Amino acid sequence: MDTLDFNAKATVLVVDDTPDNLALMSALLRDAYKVKVANQGEKALRIAASTTPPDLILLDVMMPQMDGYEVCRRLKADPKTRDIPVIFLTAKSEVEDEQKGLALGAADYIVKPISPPIVRARVATQLSLKASADFLRSKNDFLEAEVERRTRELEAVQDVTILAMASLAETRDSETGKHLLRTQRYVKALAEKLRPHPRFADFLTDQNIKLLFKSAPLHDIGKVGIPDRILLKPGPYEPEELEIMKSHTLLGRDAIQLAEKWLGKRVEFLTLAKEIALYHQERWDGSGYPEALSGDGIPPSARLMAVADVYDALISRRVYKDAMTHAQAAEIIAEGRGSCFDPDVVDAFLGVATEFQAIAAAYPDSDEDLQKKIEFLAQAVAVEV
Repeated sequence: MDTLDFNAKATVLVVDDTPDNLALMSALLRDAYKVKVANQGEKALRIAASTTPPDLILLDVMMPQMDGYEVCRRLKADPKTRDIPVIFLTAKSEVEDEQKGLALGAADYIVKPISPPIVRARVATQLSLKASADFLRSKNDFLEAEVERRTRELEAVQDVTILAMASLAETRDSETGKHLLRTQRYVKALAEKLRPHPRFADFLTDQNIKLLFKSAPLHDIGKVGIPDRILLKPGPYEPEELEIMKSHTLLGRDAIQLAEKWLGKRVEFLTLAKEIALYHQERWDGSGYPEALSGDGIPPSARLMAVADVYDALISRRVYKDAMTHAQAAEIIAEGRGSCFDPDVVDAFLGVATEFQAIAAAYPDSDEDLQKKIEFLAQAVAVEV
């Protein structure tokens, strides 16, 4: 934001094709203002659009090549110069002439021969109005910039908080925080691919894609409530253990719902987060959990998350399994078309499969990540025993 200097002399540009008139006006104004002169319209426009524009323009009407009316019209049409007040200073004294000048955007209209005190007073009035307008404009620019800055800060805090919350679940599971970063980006890639699709176009707006990206890391937040003996078990679950494990979807929904209740109002991205946490384990054919939803009964946010989550689980190395190749994982996703997954979401996945592969390569799990998980698992099991 530019700083306004209220002590600096204002600059007045006098435009007239008669040298005597330029000299007269310069002598009249130079004690109070910086005075620039132009003897024709094109020069006046160049000065007005320069890096040091005048604060006010006194403009004759009757000039060769380009008259004052045309100069004023061009000044007001240019965003760089439209806020410079123009006072017509002319011998054209008919009411129609004055009406035309004011209609073009002039701030005032003075008829020659002039009265020096009147000219000085009207110039001072217009410069005072311009100074006030400049101050308000500068203040508004500052406030808009400050609101934008604080909004960015709040969004950054929000994003970090979401990842921190989601990481609570990840640190207790056999996955890593990189899983959060990958699945966020998988979901975004799917959403952008599906955006023009008739079944998804109404839902996948720019705003909702942004909210999906924010919400995705909370898909497994409910795992915080699963006992270590089940969550960290390296082998198959017993039936009762499996039912407890499945409850992480309900626990996640309830945790996010509680956070929303504490806030005391509905929050857009938490609405999507609740959908994703609760329904990302549903299957297209109705064989999923927790509510055995099927087809379009599953929210689109959860359908996107299901593909992203399964793909990442397949390509990731775990304590109890090796990682699959991208090709193997893509084949399994394709085989689940119409059974596990929404067919159109699978088609979108196949269309951006190379992007998924690039995301996985950009956010890889390290051997150190896996070793930490092994150590954590061993300690947790020891405590349970």
